[in-house]
Amino acid sequence: YTSEVQITHANEQFSLTDSRYFDKTTLKVTGPLGNRTMPIEPYVKLVFTEPVRAGSEHELVVSVKDSTMKKQRQMWGTTRALINNCVIGVTEGFSATLRFVGVGYRAAIEKDKLVLRLGYSHPITMTIPQGLNVSVPVPTRVLVSGIDLQHVKLFAAKIREWKKPEPYNQKGIFINDETIVKKDGKKK
Repeated sequence: YTSEVQITHANEQFSLTDSRYFDKTTLKVTGPLGNRTMPIEPYVKLVFTEPVRAGSEHELVVSVKDSTMKKQRQMWGTTRALINNCVIGVTEGFSATLRFVGVGYRAAIEKDKLVLRLGYSHPITMTIPQGLNVSVPVPTRVLVSGIDLQHVKLFAAKIREWKKPEPYNQKGIFINDETIVKKDGKKK
């Protein structure tokens, strides 16, 4: 990771109220776009190494106590990927683009709420979650961006739930470069 990102691993509990996190420690990642915290399992070891040359990048080595146990091997790679997502999130951020394909499908932002018109008898109003930036550059496109990949993709999936792409007329809400194979209708 680059020098503009600071990663600290504290031996304090991740949560004092949620029993799932009592034995987990806290990893805090701070960067130019914000900061993120994540729980670290007790058997995951993190080793920070300083850059050898000036201008080179810092390294964080993730390992586990016993690599023969299946659960620890699973969390080894998962933890590394989650830490990588935190670092990318606080430096570059994540985004998802939603395309509205269909007659009359459109979106707008009114009073800090996302309003979707998808052919129903009423408009759908969605509250924009805290920490996410939602913009509508064109009525048929919605841009969702933020520092947490899971929150960005979850909100995009919630929007998509209202009109999933269907294979016969190829209408619906598509996330990023999603495509579906067109099916033929009934043939006589």
